[in-house]
Amino acid sequence: MPRYRMTIEYDGTPFSGWQRQVGQPSVQATIEDAIARLEQNPVTLFGAGRTDAGVHALGQVAHVDLAKTWVPEKLMAAINAQVRPDPVSVFDVREASDSFHARFSASARHYEYRIRDSRTPPALDRDRVWWVPYRLDEAAMHAAAQELTGHHDFTTFRSSQCQSKSPVKTLDRLDVSRQGRDVVVRTSARSFLHNQVRSLVGTLKLAGDGKWSAANVRDALTAADRSACGPVAPPQGLYLVNVDYSDDD
Repeated sequence: MPRYRMTIEYDGTPFSGWQRQVGQPSVQATIEDAIARLEQNPVTLFGAGRTDAGVHALGQVAHVDLAKTWVPEKLMAAINAQVRPDPVSVFDVREASDSFHARFSASARHYEYRIRDSRTPPALDRDRVWWVPYRLDEAAMHAAAQELTGHHDFTTFRSSQCQSKSPVKTLDRLDVSRQGRDVVVRTSARSFLHNQVRSLVGTLKLAGDGKWSAANVRDALTAADRSACGPVAPPQGLYLVNVDYSDDD
C-alpha cells in the first residue's frame, strides 16, 4: 500500500481537537472521512501532534496508507474538495517511504502562541489570539523563559491527563518577542507534554504582569508540582507551526 505524507493547516475553533472522538468534530475525522469517500474504504490518518480543542495549525504533518496509487497533486486537490466547507486545507502531499511515520519520525516540533495585549478586544482575531486588556512586559517574559529551556522535569507544566511515560523533556527554544500588535511566544522541542506549551505561556504571563520574577518561574519548574504552575493559557492563541524530519524523510 502506498504511503502519503501531507502537510495541513486548520482553524481549530470548530473542532474538539486533532484526534478523532466519538460524537465530536475533529480534524483527523474530517480528513479521514474525506479520504474514505475517495478510496471507498476506511482509512487511518496518523498526525505528528494531537492539538487540543481550539488550537490551530499552520503546518501539521500526517501520513496515511492508501489502497490506490495517486498522483500527489490530484490527491491533495481531491481531499480539499471533500473537506469543504470545514476550515481545513491540505497544502502539500508527497509519497513517503514505508519507514516514515508522521509522529515517530519527527525530530522537532515548533509552536507559537499569540497574545494580543491591547485595551481594545480583537475582532477578526478573537478566536486566534489570547486577548489581555493591558500591556505586558515582553522583555520580562523572555528573561523568565530562559529559566525553562534545556533538559528538565516538566511535571509542573504537565496536564494531569498527560499520557507521556516521563515528564522529562528537552526544551530547545522558548523565546518571547513583540510582533506588531502581539506578544509572540515561540518554542521548539522534539516532543511536548500534554498542555505543556499553554502551561508555560500562562506562567510567563505572570512575569509579563510583573507578578512573578524569573526566579519565581525557576522555582515553579524545580518544584515539579502541578500546583506550582500559573494559570493555563487558553487554546485559541496556540499554533502548531511546523514539524521537522530528517533529510531521509
